[in-house]
Amino acid sequence: MTITTNSVSQPIAKNPTLLITGATGSIGTALTQLLSQRGIPFRAMVRSPKDAEKFATLAGADVVIGDFNDATSLAQALMGIERAFLLTNSSEQAKSQQLSFVKQAQKAGVRYLVKLSQLAADKGSPVRFLRYHSVVEEAIRESGMDFTFLRPNLFMQGLLGFKDSIIEQGKFFAAIGDARISAIDIRDIADVAVAALTKSGHEGKTYTLTGPQALTHKDMADALSVSLNRQVTFIDVPSEAMRSALLGVGFPIWQADGLLEDYAHYSRNEASFVTPDVQAVTGNSPRTFATFTQDYTPAFS
Repeated sequence: MTITTNSVSQPIAKNPTLLITGATGSIGTALTQLLSQRGIPFRAMVRSPKDAEKFATLAGADVVIGDFNDATSLAQALMGIERAFLLTNSSEQAKSQQLSFVKQAQKAGVRYLVKLSQLAADKGSPVRFLRYHSVVEEAIRESGMDFTFLRPNLFMQGLLGFKDSIIEQGKFFAAIGDARISAIDIRDIADVAVAALTKSGHEGKTYTLTGPQALTHKDMADALSVSLNRQVTFIDVPSEAMRSALLGVGFPIWQADGLLEDYAHYSRNEASFVTPDVQAVTGNSPRTFATFTQDYTPAFS
């Protein structure tokens, strides 16, 4: 089933050759908005007609209902596609879903995949997220399709997961100590993705995407305090306390344990380096954490 939206200011391509998966998530939303603003037609794969409504006024969008667990629907979504952006929800099924997509993309004749991966992806990593991303990267390399891998660091917008405690208590909690991390704004990830999907010269490249500074979580709390004009405090907690808090707000066990592995990785200062990749690809400096806090002040208020 394909749902074609009504164009507002740009003509819609009847047969777009660019597919965006994960189109309703935070990165997918930023990415599709940028494509629309730049007059680049695309097909967005969503899970339901309700999700499709989000694109009803987005110029240049063609929407198809698709399910990563349904090979037939993937084949339909990929029909006529030459380039695709691969992103799934973070779940226990992510590896199998992405491997299925790679297989179907290869069958459909897709020439080029841009995959959202993660900084330090490695099959030997103690972090489950980094292991599965590495396995999918390897499958893409072996598929014969051209590719670009985007490996971002911790998302600045991940702090929105703490917004309730920031609003209600003026505090947020994590098991990271005073380690530094070069977190990145998802809007910069979307900028890089657009460049990789629409311009030549990125084939075969792996981009490690970071913000311009390596900050402690205390530094982040201080920046929030300035933007919100009230005190925000970061409190380091043991891993088990963080796990209990994640489970308490509804995180599945697999994902909660994965996040703890992520934070153990961060706590060892293994994600504290800064790279020039965002500026090299987009021509623009990555956004600072202070810019993020200023732009997202309403969300924390």
